[in-house]
Amino acid sequence: MSFNIAIDGPAGAGKSTIARQLAQRLGFIYVDTGAMYRAMACHLLREKIDPGDREKIEEACRHADITISYENGSQQVLLNGENVTERLREETVGNMASLVSSYPVVREKLTQLQKKLARSADVVMDGRDIGTAVLPHAQVKIYLTASTAVRAGRRYEELKAKGIEKDLKDIEKDIEERDYRDMNREISPLCQAEDAVLLDTSDMDIKTVLESAVRICREKSKAL
Repeated sequence: MSFNIAIDGPAGAGKSTIARQLAQRLGFIYVDTGAMYRAMACHLLREKIDPGDREKIEEACRHADITISYENGSQQVLLNGENVTERLREETVGNMASLVSSYPVVREKLTQLQKKLARSADVVMDGRDIGTAVLPHAQVKIYLTASTAVRAGRRYEELKAKGIEKDLKDIEKDIEERDYRDMNREISPLCQAEDAVLLDTSDMDIKTVLESAVRICREKSKAL
C-alpha cells in the first residue's frame, strides 16, 4: 500500500518548497498539483480564452495533455509535449490558474492523474484541496500557512531575485484576492482538513519548517 502525504495551504505559504524537500528527504515522489493547474492556465492563455467562458474552457481541456517527468531529479511539466516549467511562476499564469481551477472539467481532468499517481507510489502532494478532496485518506495531512504580509514579502523577494520589480502592496492585494477566491469557490474550496496538522510558518525559516514537517510525518507513521 502506498503512503501519501497531503500538504494544503494558501498561495505563497511555501507548500511547493517544503513538499519538494520533504519528498527528497523521505525518498517519496513529489507531485506538484499547483504546477499542473498552472500548466492548464498556460494552455488557456495561449488559446486566448477568457476565464469566464466556461464553454470554451471545457473544449480547451479536451485538447490539453499535461504530464510530469523528472530530469536529474528536477520536476518538469509538459503541456502537449512542450516543457512549460519556466512559465509556471508568472503572475498572469498564477492568476488564471486561480480563476479557472474551480471549473469541474479542469479539476476532474487533473485530479484523475493525481489520484492515479498516489495509488501507485509513495507521494508528497501539495495544493489547495489535497487533504479534503484529492487524497482524503492520506496518512499524513499538513495545512501550511503564513500571514498575508509574510507571504507577500516572500513573493516580493522571489520576484526581485529574478530581476522583476513589483510593488509590495500590489503583491499583498493580489494574494488577498486569490485567498478569497480559493476559500469561497463553490467546488473544493481551500480549507484545513479536520485531521490536518496546522503549521504556521510566519516566524520560521525553511529549515525549521522542513524539520517540523519531517517530525509530523514520523509521528504519524508510528501511530498507524
